[in-house]
Amino acid sequence: MSKPLILVKLGGSLITDKTKPYTPNIEVIKRLAKEIHEAREEKDFNLILGHGGGSFPHVSAKKYQTQKGIINGDSYTGIAKVQNDAAKLNRIIIDELINAGENALSIQLSSCSISENGRIKYMYLEPVKALLNDGLIPVPYGDVGMDLKQGCCILSTEEILNYIARTFCKTELKPKKIVVCGIVDGIFTGDPLKNPETELIQEITNENIKTVGNYLAGSSGIDVTGGMVHKVERLLEIAKAGIESQIINGLVAENLKKALKGENVNGTIIKW
Repeated sequence: MSKPLILVKLGGSLITDKTKPYTPNIEVIKRLAKEIHEAREEKDFNLILGHGGGSFPHVSAKKYQTQKGIINGDSYTGIAKVQNDAAKLNRIIIDELINAGENALSIQLSSCSISENGRIKYMYLEPVKALLNDGLIPVPYGDVGMDLKQGCCILSTEEILNYIARTFCKTELKPKKIVVCGIVDGIFTGDPLKNPETELIQEITNENIKTVGNYLAGSSGIDVTGGMVHKVERLLEIAKAGIESQIINGLVAENLKKALKGENVNGTIIKW
């Protein structure tokens, strides 16, 4: 019997200051890495840790409009710069995971996947399976993708985890759950950072998604991956495959650790 597999996403707004280009939130990253290590010391599970790009690749992606594909001669420079920027943040995450005591390795989507109209069509997952088999942590991240229709695209972490989860869902590697860490307690009826009167939506399903969609707004700072609407749509697709997600506040100490251990954490559950 293989270990339970949990997928985690660390949001770009959580691990960087999205209003300041190329600014990592080092102390937050260190704490989250420590919580991951402590949870894995206390409970036996496998982990795939994805993370957003925040203020690293989003700057170049916006400048070169990489999400639109190859639109002019500068688009190729954009591909190179976005990939490089995304990799720089990933190295910081990997460093802190190793410092915390975990054996973590980068998974670079620009080199192991092909997309079509912004959706992953194929991703080579054999290395990911091998890493999990050895108890290591694969760390994919938001990246530029090579696209059969557009030439290039932006691959969000939600799209990446969506593909992995749906591919694994009919195997012994079917994820137990997905934990998404952001900078607020979950999905609200408005922007809780601007309006404290907004209410937390405890649960999102296929039955209430249209109503919830009316509440969802673009995320804070620069985001070329489609904002919160895109994130919830991808998580709901995963829910349809029988895998629940939970969106929690990664700024609250111990939240991630508790969620990984299966303890109760305030947040929004997404299920079918």
